[in-house]
Amino acid sequence: MSTRTDEELLEATRRGDGQALDELLTRHEPQVYRFGLRMCGSEEDARDVLQETLLAAFRELHAFRGDAALSTWLYQLARTHCLRLRRQRVGTPTEFQSLESPEAGRVAAEESLPDARAHARHLGEVLQAAILALPEDAREVLILRDVEGLTAEQAAHVVGIEVRALKSRLHRARLLLREHLATLLGEGAQGTNPGCPELTRELSEFATKEVDQATCVRLEEHLSHCARCAGACDELQRTVSLCRRIPGGAVPATVRAAVRQAMSRTLTD
Repeated sequence: MSTRTDEELLEATRRGDGQALDELLTRHEPQVYRFGLRMCGSEEDARDVLQETLLAAFRELHAFRGDAALSTWLYQLARTHCLRLRRQRVGTPTEFQSLESPEAGRVAAEESLPDARAHARHLGEVLQAAILALPEDAREVLILRDVEGLTAEQAAHVVGIEVRALKSRLHRARLLLREHLATLLGEGAQGTNPGCPELTRELSEFATKEVDQATCVRLEEHLSHCARCAGACDELQRTVSLCRRIPGGAVPATVRAAVRQAMSRTLTD
């Protein structure tokens, strides 16, 4: 394993050392892939982001002046490709990947008990869904700071905003993430039946169907326009609203379960 620093590898690359370039890009592959996975939510998109980022780095490395760390520059490239990919794939169903997966760099210890592994995997899936439901600008700053561990200055450089603005955005992202986690974990959940015949009919109809984003959009539309339901179905409103914000069109199992539980509590109250 090489002990050369990024700076030393960069200098060697600029002198035409192809092996140094390969080593440099290989060193940063895991973090670029992890960022793409957590921003986009699927292995396929993460692989595309990784491939495009490394290709762009290969082509543009000569233009890298070293004003920021190489890792920060690579995050900027990955962010650009991830945003472009997301725009191209709006509405395309996505296969969600848990943060606890080996591909995300999180491998459970072999000696862990099966139920402990299952619990950790479930929490990882809940966390991933909660992060994906964040607005894109909130999601990226939270991933850069709290998941990837960049400093506020580095993260602000990647996103292209002032440090003060990044800290404000990160604060809001953390608060919203906490709300999403509470919603998905059913904390403080309490069903409230508003006595609305139309809502009861819709919930009964959806009880036998798969929960998808169309279901959530339809329910959210009813809850926001029905005078009888307004303010009386807070848990259901929060859950379907979170479901609707998941990018890609697919709904993770943890979100489907949360929506179905909220529907059940509303019906049986």
